[in-house]
Amino acid sequence: MAEAFKQLLCFFLDGTDLHLTYFDHLAADPGYAATIETDLGDMVSSHQMKRFLNGFSFCRNFLFRRLLQDLFLWRLRAKKPDVVLLDLDTMVMDNDDARCREGVDPTYKDRNGFQPLQLKWGAYVVDAVFRRGKKHSNHGKTVVRMMSHMVERIRREYNPDVPIVLTVDAGFFDQENFRAFEKLGIGYVCGGKLYNDIKQRAEQIPEEDWQLLDKEDGRSYLCASFADQRGTWDKRRRVVFTRLTNKDHQGVFAFAQDRKVYYTNLGEDDTFTQKLTAGGKAGWLTTPGVVSLAHGRGRDELRHRALKEFGTEKLPFKRVEPNTAFYYTMVLAFNLLEAFKRDVTAEIISPDVYPTTFRRTFLDIAGKIVATSHQVILKVTRVVWERLNLQKIWGRANSPPVTPLA
Repeated sequence: MAEAFKQLLCFFLDGTDLHLTYFDHLAADPGYAATIETDLGDMVSSHQMKRFLNGFSFCRNFLFRRLLQDLFLWRLRAKKPDVVLLDLDTMVMDNDDARCREGVDPTYKDRNGFQPLQLKWGAYVVDAVFRRGKKHSNHGKTVVRMMSHMVERIRREYNPDVPIVLTVDAGFFDQENFRAFEKLGIGYVCGGKLYNDIKQRAEQIPEEDWQLLDKEDGRSYLCASFADQRGTWDKRRRVVFTRLTNKDHQGVFAFAQDRKVYYTNLGEDDTFTQKLTAGGKAGWLTTPGVVSLAHGRGRDELRHRALKEFGTEKLPFKRVEPNTAFYYTMVLAFNLLEAFKRDVTAEIISPDVYPTTFRRTFLDIAGKIVATSHQVILKVTRVVWERLNLQKIWGRANSPPVTPLA
């Protein structure tokens, strides 16, 4: 089992062909076997890999989540951030042109597929729930349970006092979620719905109360805060209203200004405010700071693009259990690649490059494996040796961070 799991992780990292039949080609390649340090006779075939993945049950797949969380806590202890900024969103996996699959349903993007719920921290997928396509962002109690468990683990295994901030889109706009986040003692910024009464209140705000937010891409926003309480809510919450005034360094007419609204508890709790200030994030408490946090979700959503480019949206099995195991292994391999880019190759290749760029730059190089004097030697050209600084990378790859997994 360990050997099959290792070869599956390497299969995702290679990314040349993500059809399971590619294992038959790899099993006949002695060069590839030597590269991943596996005897040629131990290379798995496509049929063996199918039997391996078909052996995963729902309970066994659930343990993948614990593995992802342990990897996150390992990275958290290695980086030691003063504030933990998380993002929660769903990712649509397009299986529209595949044959009937268990769990494949119409999604909000008018495509048939799966729609896993993913919690992210920077480049890493912290936790994920693999779900069928028709389950929307806020389906059931999954969000509250996921966040309750993750907050408890962060405080128990990393730092009991570290401030945690969560960003989500309007799909999670629900007072039950806000109540749970406030009870957990974490901050949140959530996209809201632009009701008519919200628009009317924004129109009544004096011009001197609007604050300007200039973005590096040439966009400018006017933003203002006020309190709002929806009809069924039990308390008032802070609202930040924004309108786009400049785009590409050009003014936007009032009727064409894009308007957004965000709900947050930042700046509402004195204890949490003190923690954020001590963590060097006092700017997040301001009205422009809340808007910047909400806009920063665009970078987090690029993780979905990177994950799809690293792996595949089209899962190979008809049953949901092996597809779940395939998905979680893909996410685990993606996290390991992101950790490798930051620990080993960061000075040579930017950690922010997409998987395809990293593969073409670092993996797809000419080399030759030779055996002489009881040694196995990898020979590369001098240009590759100097461009990638392989001597330094080799030393780092053999000296991984000492921080243990949780």
